[in-house]
Amino acid sequence: MLNTVKIYTVFCITCCLFGCATSLPHTSSSADKNADQKVVNYAKQLIGTPYRYGGKTPQSGFDCSGFVAHVYQKAGITLSGNATDMATQGKTISQSALRPGDLVFFNTSQRPISHVGIYVGDGQFIHAPSTGSAIRISNMRNTYFARHFVMARTYFNNNTDITVSQR
Repeated sequence: MLNTVKIYTVFCITCCLFGCATSLPHTSSSADKNADQKVVNYAKQLIGTPYRYGGKTPQSGFDCSGFVAHVYQKAGITLSGNATDMATQGKTISQSALRPGDLVFFNTSQRPISHVGIYVGDGQFIHAPSTGSAIRISNMRNTYFARHFVMARTYFNNNTDITVSQR
């Protein structure tokens, strides 16, 4: 048992030293303090961009995770993978703790996590919904989204530090 504890301790220390979680440097610059607002403002500029499965750019169109990754990248935050992968990054928060720029996750296709969007405030989120549609703002209180909501995650701590966890 003691060896297991020692191995676990060494593993934890190694992960911390070699970047299991990466943080953008904390500075007093307004860029860090406003990263959450940058996410929302840029996301709104993309309203009307067509949905395209696997899409990752404004020119080709976006799927939900491509949209979120692209918007966060513009704010200096790297997210990777699909909605399921993104749901393992950042910090889980309650729906009542949502702030603009946080991510909201839904089960829309019989999988635990199959859709992601960016919370913009006032119970609304922006997302790339589905084939044949375009990026738009939807209400989380809408019966469909309220019933399919799974979780929320944040990448902002007091709106000044940004932390992105990696698996």
